[in-house]
Amino acid sequence: MTRFAAPIAEQIWDMKYRLKDAEGQPLDATVEDSWRRVARDLAKVESDPALWEDRFYAALEDFRFLPAGRILAGAGTGRSVTLFNCFVMGTIPDSMEGIFQALKEAALTMQQGGGIGYDFSTIRPKGAEVRGVAADASGPLSFMDVWDSMCRTIMSAGSRRGAMMATMRCDHPDIEDFIAAKQDSARLRMFNLSVLVTDAFMEAVKTDGPWELVFGGTVYRTVPAQDLWNRIMRATYDYAEPGVIFIDRINRQNNLHYAETIAATNPCGEQPLPPYGACLLGSVNLTRLVSDPFTPQARLDMAALDDLVRVAVRMMDNVVDASKFPLPQQADEARNKRRIGLGVTGLADALLMLGLRYGAPDAVEQTRAWMKAIARSAYLASADLAREKGAFPLFDRDAFLASGFMRRMDADVRDAVARHGIRNALLTSIAPTGTISLYAGNVSSGIEPVFAYAYTRKVLQRDGSRTEEEVTDYAVQMWRDLHGDAPLPDHFVNAQTLAPQDHVAMQAAAQEWVDSSISKTINCPADMSFQDFKDVYLSAWDLGCKGCTTYRPNAVTGSVLSVSEAAEAVPQVDTGADVVYLTRPLDRPVALEGATYKLKWPASEHAIYITINDIVQSGHRRPFEIFINSKNMEHFAWTVALTRMISAVFRRGGDVSFVVEELKAVFDPRGGAWMDGRYVPSILAAIGGVIERHMVAIGFLAGEGLGLKSDPQVEAVAMGERPLGPACPSCGQYGMRMNEGCMTCPNCGHSKCG
Repeated sequence: MTRFAAPIAEQIWDMKYRLKDAEGQPLDATVEDSWRRVARDLAKVESDPALWEDRFYAALEDFRFLPAGRILAGAGTGRSVTLFNCFVMGTIPDSMEGIFQALKEAALTMQQGGGIGYDFSTIRPKGAEVRGVAADASGPLSFMDVWDSMCRTIMSAGSRRGAMMATMRCDHPDIEDFIAAKQDSARLRMFNLSVLVTDAFMEAVKTDGPWELVFGGTVYRTVPAQDLWNRIMRATYDYAEPGVIFIDRINRQNNLHYAETIAATNPCGEQPLPPYGACLLGSVNLTRLVSDPFTPQARLDMAALDDLVRVAVRMMDNVVDASKFPLPQQADEARNKRRIGLGVTGLADALLMLGLRYGAPDAVEQTRAWMKAIARSAYLASADLAREKGAFPLFDRDAFLASGFMRRMDADVRDAVARHGIRNALLTSIAPTGTISLYAGNVSSGIEPVFAYAYTRKVLQRDGSRTEEEVTDYAVQMWRDLHGDAPLPDHFVNAQTLAPQDHVAMQAAAQEWVDSSISKTINCPADMSFQDFKDVYLSAWDLGCKGCTTYRPNAVTGSVLSVSEAAEAVPQVDTGADVVYLTRPLDRPVALEGATYKLKWPASEHAIYITINDIVQSGHRRPFEIFINSKNMEHFAWTVALTRMISAVFRRGGDVSFVVEELKAVFDPRGGAWMDGRYVPSILAAIGGVIERHMVAIGFLAGEGLGLKSDPQVEAVAMGERPLGPACPSCGQYGMRMNEGCMTCPNCGHSKCG
């Protein structure tokens, strides 16, 4: 009997969490071995390791408690790795030396795979005087470009992908440039962006008041608050960024308000953290705690929930001692405050099992009740741990109890903390759980609604062939097992059919009893009016959320997976006007049209010749293959590799313009060159520029730096089945979708945020 509810779950375990040796041979023979490895490692610090190893194993068994992927993959391996997911780096000094020291620290953290956040509000604005060098400052965005290049370099070196969050205060003089930064499709692709919105700014927006842009006590200019708010909203409406973080609310509610000031979050936003702050994550799988699902007696076992939360808190507290850290400052921060981020997954599926419609008032109230129960159990467990092992080092009883969050807590919990202290300064968070939710049998992610009841996944076999398998949502599959082909009940809803305000209501209900924050995407329909879109953010503010992230599919952001009400439906997506998607590479015709370009890189003795050949379909040309040649033998290996890789991409079809974007963003640490009056950061970026000019010349791109050229008179040419969504950069399969703030692949678990 396999423990896995679906083939994809076992594949995720094998790819991501199963311990293997240097040759790739499995050391964990079964998933039970993985659970035992993790349980044994986290029990080592206990006075009775055998007792707690068995209790930890029982929590992991049947996917009831799901530690974050780093813990599952790293605990008990003997490897020097961090088990923490989230980092916010130190405050960036407003000096050249300090800025590049901060860049070095970011690179070291990124090298270990940590997702990092930074507040760039501390860097003086563009044009400000730099004393002593008779120059003007280049501004924070110019340094963000350097961070972006660093992240790309770390990724290209083969390390685990990382992600970055950049924040900027709403009163920084460069805030308007920050808001518009990612409207350049080639800029800051490694960053998520969020504006730090203050209470004063929201008040100015509501009263249509003026807003001062200030740095270092100097007012640079004054703008209408509503105009700045509309800039933020319009950018998010059209480009899906920047997000909004209600920073004063975060600091006011923070249990550690007396010991830290927060100005940034991790990349997905669920962990607002101070300088050098670090947090680990884990989720309670609510679907495994529901008794008598889809019956009038359906209920969530509250006693089992309490027991599971208490064990999970102890396990996660032990991770603080078991983990390594990229920087000593991060280790000190983690051990002085012992932050953990315990959350949930499978919420939407659990509601379905109880007959509740996601977003409906009764579902909102049930969510609030469950999250309060989890918070109570977590805080009482941490108080018990403090009695046994001691409170976190920076605990101050009176100040801690005076926080906005603790003032809402029940009297018995406050009394326990007053008597014994508390082991962990903060305990709850709802993180992205896309991959571990697949590992647990495709339960609904975090507190998100079910995204798709079912979809078809292509699986690469050992012989190179591909087979298809249907991946079904956990609750839908359970319904089918119980009721066969009977129609799904009316309370079954998914992300495509929900009103945005339903999303907001659910996020706000969960946030009330989460002491950190929540990673959630509010899906908005493409035809939603701008005014209604702005109302979503105002509702999030009014209902007490700590931030807001939306996704509205359009020509810029791309379409996401859309599904019908039927579980059997295969998701479809509009492919656009002139994009050709291929399920297998196209055979090469005997003759092709093309052009050859000469590229003279200033630092190289020999020119590079680039030939791009095109295929003509329905009267339209598109790139089909490329040849890159040079007499410089030092270039031979990488030009051959680039020729083969880019040609393979071109022959798969679809929107291949990302090749240009990726090449143009490559940064050469030895220095770039000036070409035709502009700075080109590397020879690869120069090749990207040649490919881009060719694509513009043949009409494939609308212009330099722009997207695909659309022609409403031409129908899409689709060969084979149409894709489920954008292509995954990891496995190459189509179907990427926005979920919990991350573009996520349902086929292999890859996500933009790591």
